[in-house]
Amino acid sequence: MPTMADVARSAGVSVATVSHVLNGTRPVLPHTRQAVLDAVEELGYTPNGLARSLVTSRTRSIGLAVSAISNPYFTEILQGVEASALEHGYSLLIADPHDDPVHELRAVRLLHERRVDGVIVAPSAAPRELVAHLARHAVPTVFLDRLVDTEAITGAAGPPYFDQICADSAEPTARLVSHLAGLGHRRIAIVAGAPGLSTSSERITGYRHGLAAAGLAHDERLVVHGDSTAEGAQRATAALLSLAVPPTALVTANNAMTIGALRALREHGLSVPADMALCCFDDFDWAELFSPRLTAVAQPGRELGARAVRLLLDRLADPDRAPRTVRLPCAFVHRTSCGCPEQPEKGTLS
Repeated sequence: MPTMADVARSAGVSVATVSHVLNGTRPVLPHTRQAVLDAVEELGYTPNGLARSLVTSRTRSIGLAVSAISNPYFTEILQGVEASALEHGYSLLIADPHDDPVHELRAVRLLHERRVDGVIVAPSAAPRELVAHLARHAVPTVFLDRLVDTEAITGAAGPPYFDQICADSAEPTARLVSHLAGLGHRRIAIVAGAPGLSTSSERITGYRHGLAAAGLAHDERLVVHGDSTAEGAQRATAALLSLAVPPTALVTANNAMTIGALRALREHGLSVPADMALCCFDDFDWAELFSPRLTAVAQPGRELGARAVRLLLDRLADPDRAPRTVRLPCAFVHRTSCGCPEQPEKGTLS
């Protein structure tokens, strides 16, 4: 196996120069750099990652903590993270926090112990211990999908800085409610996610804005929490159906809860959209396979993942840069579960 010394002899430079070219630790003249890269290619030299990490104090690895196993939406995000990390020469270590604060902290600690250069985390509804750990150890971090009030938790506005990225939630939810109201529905319910998640609170806010824009009164009994799971949404939807005056239209706030709501409707012998109009957050691959096809808000999962990696790499390149929060637009996918005829076009929500 060729060594760095072999590359140096072939390129006619010192071993130190080869190290600087491969590790990016010092500027090298363009023709010298090219000579080194040509020698690397000719000899088939493979850099020693462990040795390089000792020189640069970087492992060129990223830790990702998302509940990808239980949530298809995070699987799509994972694909974006992985593609972007590989594009930039980083490996990926993955942990599933199961949306549980205790397991979440354990998973991120394990990633940190593996000396990852930074972490991307979709935080749970109670991330206080997680944020405190990351702040205490100054771990470069991007919070993904769910926003966190890190200043309130750490008690300080200064370093370490955390970046955040998510999709819009309030406006797309208001759009779904306005659409249902425009179809004549006056009792529109929402099955929201777990309390404490920013996505849950923002989608409830959007729901209320949609009602207000349509001139509809807000009825607290029509806001139920499905705890972001199919099982929770099934129970929550059953509770809505037991009301003296049940809703005629339903907004579900993520893909798992859409499945749970559909189960509850089937158990009660109700059909969509004849008995209950349905719009959902998250447009998953099988949404078109349902009959009727699901009218949905599509989140840019892969782009969120890719942009999260770029935010983290920007932080690694400039640790003192001011923190950034990035929001990406969603798309309205108009199908038939809302009670409309088929309209396949897809438009951006803004």
